[in-house]
Amino acid sequence: MRTPTRLALASAVAVAATALFAGPALAATPGGAPDGAAHAGSAVFVQTDGLAGNAVVAYDRAADGTLHQAGTYPTGGLGGALDGSVVDHLASQGSLVLDRGLLYAVNAGSNTVTVFAVHGDQLVRREVIGSGGTFPVSVSAHGGLVYVLNARAGGAVQGYVRVADFLIRIPVWNRPLGLDPTATPEFTHTPGQVAFTPDGSKLVVTTKGNGSAIDVFAVDRLGGLSAHPVTNVEPGAVPFAVSFDAGGHLVVAEAGTNAVGTFAIAPNGVVTPIANAATGQAATCWIARAGSAFYASNAGSGTLSGYLDPGTGGLTALGTTAAGAGTVDATVTGDGGYLYVQTGAAGAVSGFRVNPGGGLTSVGSVLVPGAVGGEGIAAE
Repeated sequence: MRTPTRLALASAVAVAATALFAGPALAATPGGAPDGAAHAGSAVFVQTDGLAGNAVVAYDRAADGTLHQAGTYPTGGLGGALDGSVVDHLASQGSLVLDRGLLYAVNAGSNTVTVFAVHGDQLVRREVIGSGGTFPVSVSAHGGLVYVLNARAGGAVQGYVRVADFLIRIPVWNRPLGLDPTATPEFTHTPGQVAFTPDGSKLVVTTKGNGSAIDVFAVDRLGGLSAHPVTNVEPGAVPFAVSFDAGGHLVVAEAGTNAVGTFAIAPNGVVTPIANAATGQAATCWIARAGSAFYASNAGSGTLSGYLDPGTGGLTALGTTAAGAGTVDATVTGDGGYLYVQTGAAGAVSGFRVNPGGGLTSVGSVLVPGAVGGEGIAAE
């Protein structure tokens, strides 16, 4: 007899095939639909998280790293704001994710995720799909799998299969996190990020102040999750956002202690501390990797704290760089040459060249229309 998961996967393929033959979805672009031709250079995409209508603003990246607005693309959904948030309405990392030609954007206010096909600096909206929960805030992709983290109602993760330019939701791949939905303030007590480990064998979720834990699910060979995660509690640390070094070690921005910590993840999902470095800044919540360098965003200080980790889990401080009021979500270009960070107080993006050795040089900033308090940024 077939398992429910196998039946769900078979249905997913059938639905995806129907969608493919139905033709492309409406292209949501200014000044006409994309012609499908890739543009020269590279693009940076920024989510506005607008409460009256979410959108992604596309920028061309020049050779010197400066950004030039290329277009604005409505997601077809609504942004959202957690109670108590000011410069970080989603209080999460990974709300806008670029993966193999598709861009995933969460619509927290309408409990959906938008899938865009990426053509240079232009986007084609392929679908808007339910998030499998309430208030989606983070997305992670690995191979043909995509998982979405929903922040409210105790939190939940929902899994999907990617087929061509579409996502197919697999109902049996939903896992409630069982967090306290009444804990306040909301923006510090909702989960912060979902992320696959580099080999795709595990799915990591941070719970921030709601348990102060790193939850680790096992991913089975079909893409489903273990019934329950291994819960690794870090008392007082408030794990917020994560990345991984070249050795596969977990690198965590810890908001409770304003520090960056590194961890080994055992095959059974248990995490073991390796190193910890205090930033000396306020509200250390986000983290981005550029080669062997990591940059933590300090929202309360308007700064970036840099560290080198060559893949061993060890941390060597690179110093602090001013970025702008409400320094939040960040991204690094595919070649590791430039770092772009959102500054939520003004709704801007600050750009930096990543120098040999990990130092940063400013390349200027741009105001993003309608993006005060918004989060979500991705670069090619």
